[in-house]
Amino acid sequence: MSSVFLFGACIEGVVLRDKFGEGVHGNLVIGTLAWPSPWVIVIGSFFSTCGAGLQSLTGAPRLLQAIAKDGIVPALRIFGHGKANGEPTWSLLLTACICESGILIASLDAVAPILSMFFLMCYMFVNLACALQTLLRTPNWRPRFKFYHWALSFLGMSLCLTLMFICSWYYAIVAMVIAGSIYKYIEFAGAEKEWGDGIRGLSLSAARYALMRLDEEPPHTKNWRPQLLVLVSTDSEQNVEQPRLLSLTNQLKAGKGLTIVGTALEGTYLENYSQTQKAEQALHKLMETEKVKGFCQVTVSSNMRDATSHLLQASGLGGLKHNAVLVSWPRNWKQGDDNQTWRNFIELVRETTAANLAMLVPKNISAFPSNGERFTEGHIDVWWIVHDGGMLMLLPFLLRQHKVWRKCRMRIFTVAQMDDNSIQMKKDLTTFLYHLRIDAMVEVVEMHDSDISAYTYEKTLVMEQRSQMLKKINLTKNEREREIQSITDSSRGSIRRKNPAAVTTQLSVTEEPPAAAKEEKPEEEVQLIHDNTTPASPATPATPLTPGEGAQSPGEQVQMTWTEKCDGEPDKPPGAATPGGAIKDIFNMKPNHFNVRRMHTALRLNEVIIKKSSEAKLVLLNMPGPPKNRTGDENYMEFLEVLTDGLNRVLLVRGGGREPPSLCQPSSFINAASSSPSRPFLCVRSSPSRPTAPPSSSSSLLQLLSAPAPLCSSSSLLQQLSAPPPADRRAASHAPLPHPSS
Repeated sequence: MSSVFLFGACIEGVVLRDKFGEGVHGNLVIGTLAWPSPWVIVIGSFFSTCGAGLQSLTGAPRLLQAIAKDGIVPALRIFGHGKANGEPTWSLLLTACICESGILIASLDAVAPILSMFFLMCYMFVNLACALQTLLRTPNWRPRFKFYHWALSFLGMSLCLTLMFICSWYYAIVAMVIAGSIYKYIEFAGAEKEWGDGIRGLSLSAARYALMRLDEEPPHTKNWRPQLLVLVSTDSEQNVEQPRLLSLTNQLKAGKGLTIVGTALEGTYLENYSQTQKAEQALHKLMETEKVKGFCQVTVSSNMRDATSHLLQASGLGGLKHNAVLVSWPRNWKQGDDNQTWRNFIELVRETTAANLAMLVPKNISAFPSNGERFTEGHIDVWWIVHDGGMLMLLPFLLRQHKVWRKCRMRIFTVAQMDDNSIQMKKDLTTFLYHLRIDAMVEVVEMHDSDISAYTYEKTLVMEQRSQMLKKINLTKNEREREIQSITDSSRGSIRRKNPAAVTTQLSVTEEPPAAAKEEKPEEEVQLIHDNTTPASPATPATPLTPGEGAQSPGEQVQMTWTEKCDGEPDKPPGAATPGGAIKDIFNMKPNHFNVRRMHTALRLNEVIIKKSSEAKLVLLNMPGPPKNRTGDENYMEFLEVLTDGLNRVLLVRGGGREPPSLCQPSSFINAASSSPSRPFLCVRSSPSRPTAPPSSSSSLLQLLSAPAPLCSSSSLLQQLSAPPPADRRAASHAPLPHPSS
């Protein structure tokens, strides 16, 4: 600094601003002031330049060798080798070539801007690194200078950047581009050493800051997006058993939300640590294959139920948590001897409901398309029966953003009864979709109030018998099958001896069963339902259901003739119960009235869905909630199985109640709905303070499947479900039960 002031005091400003020194006849200005001769400056400059050059020629190769040995730039690894004594031979040769190229330019004015850019960029990034380390408060950043402040480093960086553009703005831009290219190359292929990565440290600090600012309260409507927790299972080799589940997750990526892929292992973490690491690697590999961006998590617990519950509770961080759970339907849940799998599934449904989380359950997940498949045509059908949130509308829109489903059209079906105004319902629903900016075809399907068929009673009874049988007998699988076969054979023989005419009629019916009863069923199941023309035996009157069996008032009972016990079976004292007798009692049981109504609803709705959507590429359905009483869990699974029977790809959707209000309750649609209380899609899960639309008479279709755990919070709907049926329907339900042939 002193030389600057002294030169300024000794020389006129006009001479200093003379670039080529014409005012001093082309001589050196400092040589003119030198004593005793100008040659002192020339000789001193020569030796100083040689010393600096030799110093750079000695230090630069060693610096290049250190960078190459660290592997920061993989392309420079060859320059990390040298002689046995550590001399950087290859680095020295590269440095000499760079110096020689500068000498061959033979113009100091051309070389000076390049050298200035290198030095200024070096000092600029040093100051930038110091400022970032201070601002990030990195624990290992401990400067020795007591009076250091990050503002000094920031000031030095700003001065270097300013001088770069003052010297030569185009050289500065080229230098910035080269520096950025080198950094991206190092980030892509380089190795991180013990000093870390400043930009990643900055990203970590920014992520922490964002998470702290992210409120755990429900997000605003415009910021809501599906945050998925994908639950998968692994085999003994820790390979994912449902890879198509991640394909479906990738196809929903248009939501731009959080994705967490989790799996559960049984045991202790200490004993299964290696299996945990193997499962995490398998999840990472599959996520990369399916191009799913997110995180994976593996939880170990003493049993699978608790491990899955831990995943549901602990996944996410702060306000960045999942709001929807994606899990596949239990495969072969009826065939397996282990009932724990589907029971865990139902408990998971209960927990997601308690946590106000949405739930997506794809059925037949193996039939879902991979990311490489393309649908050139087809439909995505949405059966909007009960409105429990906006997920049912949002999911088809997100799927159609992916190239797999892009060419599929969206159709929305809603169910109406005969006394509903179908034309007005279709008009209102079309207006509703227009306000949501959703392009879809709308169709209102009318369902007739038909009588409950004998096949419905039969299927309900078989379902309840299977559940009760497994509870009342304690036999092995082979013994159970032999015992059941012997009991049913004797029961069938006694029925033939008692009423051969009715048996002949029933056997002729089984040759050409009705369309709804074409699936395979044991012969003894058909024998349990008698023709309505067969007179009832005095010993077997039609007895009403007890209150414990869910009986209603006498006006609601279905009058029918059931076989109290097989003919020829003597009465046994209460204490003489045997496994065979338990099975016979089960065969003589009566179905629960509520179960019959639910099975009837599931069968009728399944017939309508198959009629309209059998060729659809995907069918989305409301998923009813499980019963509060756990004794009906197997019945709940059977209802869902019947509801989705015959459909190739099904996505069951259960809203969590926290979906965007713009999808749940648009004001224009709610106002229109208030004037027409007979619309089947106005049952909205909402907080008590939020007004809801009047419930629909036909919205109970799916509620019957899940009672007494309804999807909606509307008390009027619960009263409607518990009220007696209308007079015409009550009269129809009191009619004698028809034979399956009718």
